Amino acid sequence: MKSNKRKGKRPRVTRQQRRVSATRQKLLEAASSVFSEKGLDSATIADITERADVGKGTFYYHFKDKNGVVAELIKSVLGELVAAIETKCSQISDISELLDTMIGVHIEFFSGRWEDFVLYFQGRGDIHLEQGYEGIELRYLDYLESMEKLIESAIQGQISKQALRRIACAAAGFVSGYYSFAVIASEDEDVDKTLRSLRGALVASLTRFISESLPPLGTVAKSGYS
Repeated sequence: MKSNKRKGKRPRVTRQQRRVSATRQKLLEAASSVFSEKGLDSATIADITERADVGKGTFYYHFKDKNGVVAELIKSVLGELVAAIETKCSQISDISELLDTMIGVHIEFFSGRWEDFVLYFQGRGDIHLEQGYEGIELRYLDYLESMEKLIESAIQGQISKQALRRIACAAAGFVSGYYSFAVIASEDEDVDKTLRSLRGALVASLTRFISESLPPLGTVAKSGYS
């Protein structure tokens, strides 16, 4: 007998489910806007619900606390950023080109996305604080590790995990530091153009750092056995 059920057919989304999803997205967008204006610490749940034009009960239906909103926004932004980096950089084998492209992807990604950049910037700073937002450090570690893997695959030789982390942090630091300054201070709409010389200098410095961190050609890594 033939089954009346269609294989692979997705469950139907009800009107109520669409309404709940839309409200949740509305809260996330309101929170992103408030965070960019007031900062993660100063923004309150009341600020978010007022911006979203919903009651506090609605907020607590979707999120346990403010930390939950911060964590979800950070996860979304970094997830998109990592996907963009991997798409543009996965086939690049030249280390200088890879580093330059990696930084360029950040600048392109955040262009026109100021609220997302502010969240990225504030969240990155928060992971260095003793009292921070629970869980977001893991998202940043995943983000750094994704860059480290790309860098490691392009390097012709072995390099320490510590050196890889320093390189990834330098690239992220350039974006969160110089990029934020350029956006605020520059009258030129082309931020990438404004940063071109500094970006080139950083890439050259990191490439040299990598070269100096690699063991000499012909050197065999010592094992634990004699």
